[in-house]
Amino acid sequence: MAPIDSDDSTTAGEGEELRAGRRKAARYVVPIAVMGVAAATIGLVPALADSGDPDLPKVTAEQLIEKIAKSDVEQLSGTVRINTDLGLPDLGGLESGLMSGMSGGPGSGGDGEGSAADPSAKLTELVSGSHTLRVAADGPDRQKLSLMENAAEYSLIHNGKDVWGYDSQSNEVYHSTAPDGAERPEKDVPATPKDFADQALKSVDDTTSVTVGGTAQVAGRDAYRLVVEPKQDGSTVGAITVAVDAETGTPLKFTLTPASGGAAVVDVGFTKVSFAKPDASTFDFTPPAGAKVTEADEAGTSAGAPEPGRKAEDDLAKGMDGLKVIGEGWNSIATFDTGAQGGLPTGSTGGDLGGLGGFLGSFGDQVKGDFGSGTVFKTRLVNALITDDGKVYAGAVTKDALVKAADAAQ
Repeated sequence: MAPIDSDDSTTAGEGEELRAGRRKAARYVVPIAVMGVAAATIGLVPALADSGDPDLPKVTAEQLIEKIAKSDVEQLSGTVRINTDLGLPDLGGLESGLMSGMSGGPGSGGDGEGSAADPSAKLTELVSGSHTLRVAADGPDRQKLSLMENAAEYSLIHNGKDVWGYDSQSNEVYHSTAPDGAERPEKDVPATPKDFADQALKSVDDTTSVTVGGTAQVAGRDAYRLVVEPKQDGSTVGAITVAVDAETGTPLKFTLTPASGGAAVVDVGFTKVSFAKPDASTFDFTPPAGAKVTEADEAGTSAGAPEPGRKAEDDLAKGMDGLKVIGEGWNSIATFDTGAQGGLPTGSTGGDLGGLGGFLGSFGDQVKGDFGSGTVFKTRLVNALITDDGKVYAGAVTKDALVKAADAAQ
């Protein structure tokens, strides 16, 4: 593994220990690239420190990464603030329709009725706008996440084998059973600073600079600031900053700023946090009187029939069977062949992908190169080139980098 950039030096005796620590911590630091981040990215505003810069003992970047890796906090509760600024135009509700269609939720147009409390659809709301969450955890078998929405609230509770979703606005309940040893049900949708840190901090290579950027105070707790930056030109990522609790090693705040400057694309952090054991009643749930309860095995269609919204998902999955990653580090680009001639799918192709193609084409940039021609779909973080012969190139890289990748593939 390549060395981490740092102004701190170590003795020969410390070197072997740090190399071992790096191998163990390798899964924690990696550049954010490739198109999967486009779906998972959830962000906030960039203010990292609540107040003051506490005076803490000096640590190296390696030591701070190891502190995150060793963090074993399983009990906590608090309030998390999330905002997103991908620079997308107002979608007018289109993104909610597409998300629910893909997941088989309400409005999917499938045979099943779906449920407003289904977490696979509800938690996708976190990918845009500003949100306040209340979170609580007591080990691997008990977690609760509540999404506060004006006068309404959505809660996802995992208690033993039971997973409950409750939408107070519609008074609907979604219930499923978690298999033994299952991790918390919302894991695939990042919701806390640790979720984002775990996704962004996975390995270190020679394309990455990792340093300690001073200290901060977040949610009333002293923290170190770990700063991760790309060394390569062409990335849309400016820097990632993780505020790490000085006592427990738990990430308290995660901020991703774009190379273009301005407000952060991703910034999610605790405004209140406690590491005390939550009361057991926190994870109790009984469906309210009159609530519509949907069991997970009832949300689909009859045996042998496709699940609601499955066609669009299957169409996309078929195209991604040959997905490859080209380039390295922060300049990694995911590419696959959709097999669809004519570039972006349009409404004439039918299904959710047709609607998505029409939407992308409405604000995409037309480009040409040795590869032919295509459309570049841009956000402040992840860009994607869809060529007229159906190939897709996507990553946290500039438009020019995508065109060069498409040209090189010819």
